[in-house]
Amino acid sequence: MWLRIQVVNLSLFSSRSRHIHNTNPIEYLEVMKKILFLVGLCLLGSIPVQAQTPAVPQSRAQINLTFAPLVKQAAPAVVNIYTQKKVQQRLAPLFSDPFFQQFFGSSLPRGFTRERLENSLGSGVIIRSDGLIVTSNHVVQGADQIRVVLHDRREFDATILTADERADLAVLRIDVPGTAFPYLEIKDSDEAEIGDLVLAIGNPFGVGQTVTSGIISAVAHGAIGSSDLDYFIQTDAAINPGNSGGALLTMDGKLIGINAAIYSRSGGNMGIGFAVPSNMVRVVMNAVAQGKKTIVRPWLGIEAQEVTQAIAASMNMGQPIGILVNGIHSASPAGKAGLQVGDVITNVNGRVIENSEAFRYRIATLTVGSSANLGILRRGQKLSFAVNLIPPPENPPRDETTIKGNNPFGGATVQNLSPAVIEETGFRGPEQGVIITQVKGGSSASNVGFRPGDVLLGVNTTKLSSVRDVVGASKQPGPWRITMQRGNNTVTIMVGG
Repeated sequence: MWLRIQVVNLSLFSSRSRHIHNTNPIEYLEVMKKILFLVGLCLLGSIPVQAQTPAVPQSRAQINLTFAPLVKQAAPAVVNIYTQKKVQQRLAPLFSDPFFQQFFGSSLPRGFTRERLENSLGSGVIIRSDGLIVTSNHVVQGADQIRVVLHDRREFDATILTADERADLAVLRIDVPGTAFPYLEIKDSDEAEIGDLVLAIGNPFGVGQTVTSGIISAVAHGAIGSSDLDYFIQTDAAINPGNSGGALLTMDGKLIGINAAIYSRSGGNMGIGFAVPSNMVRVVMNAVAQGKKTIVRPWLGIEAQEVTQAIAASMNMGQPIGILVNGIHSASPAGKAGLQVGDVITNVNGRVIENSEAFRYRIATLTVGSSANLGILRRGQKLSFAVNLIPPPENPPRDETTIKGNNPFGGATVQNLSPAVIEETGFRGPEQGVIITQVKGGSSASNVGFRPGDVLLGVNTTKLSSVRDVVGASKQPGPWRITMQRGNNTVTIMVGG
């Protein structure tokens, strides 16, 4: 519209200019000034129109833009993983019926069993030229045999070097002396931004290596329940069963994440996939370099809750962000550094803490023996504290014991709670007590309904503060009134009587 008006105005002046010879020099100059002024407006007005014109391919080379060079470079470093697990299948399940187990417990014959092989598949990424492979822990957990198939169809047996159940990562090795394998470089996952283009490479449904493309649709996404450290990169690149352990690549061909899970109601891709950030892969690789089979993460010794809108309003905060410290362990390095109950931790080493998952992730990616700078908000004042990162102490000693006998706890393995046990199990609850870490199938404890992660608090009038207390309580005659904590709930059950 603006450009059209300018043209009309020019036409009017051009009409007038036909009679310029009848005008005096002063009038002639005035007319020319107006004409030049309008020409200038025309040119200026046309610039935004040209700038807003969508860019279109100008040549066949641009029309044929492709991910092919990137895929050719990266695909040889992504492998297929096949596992076998021996499982016992019961042929006479009659005695496993809960009706019989209620009265006879684990003393019943278990019936005849036969051994069968359970197969599963997944993907992995070679991250070092000597044959180190990172994959999802759930792909290889409990496997008796692990077979790795390379992009060129060579096959090798693999062994597990390090496994981290909390982050759902595992590192494998294929040992072929003198062979240099193609591998992917690890990129800083903190550089990931919403909208970045990514490629997912893996082995969905066992059909062979497949490449899909998409964008990063969210970062720092949690609450999908696939690992204790709920902090993921979310993507709409198609990820399906079998993609677990595969690579999520950026456009420079580097590893930004390990594909871990999908959100699906049908079992197939619905446009929401999750990847473990590559910075967590670095942590696992550091453990491998130090010859560790398990990951020891830093311990701060605090209890905290997420800052809600109500909490933020009560503290005159501009927005709900960070975590509120509501408990500090007596041996806590955070307490020794100066943190207090009521402080709000807003950042770790300058990285904003959006919620509890973000805080656990930031601490988990740091190294024991180093220090972290915590930014806090205390009564409206911004402060910072340098906290030494130490391994969680095992105090009291765990005293791992499997309870025996015909009692409610028979078949349960228990440990004293300590910071070390809490860190290993990912338990969130009281700092003291006795935690159940394993429950034998078909045992009395299993029939009662105990689960790993339950914390035993008391039996009848006896408080359970240690494994020794549980052993003593197991020898008491029934009935048993057992109090325990399961998640955020306190549960009381009656057994016998």
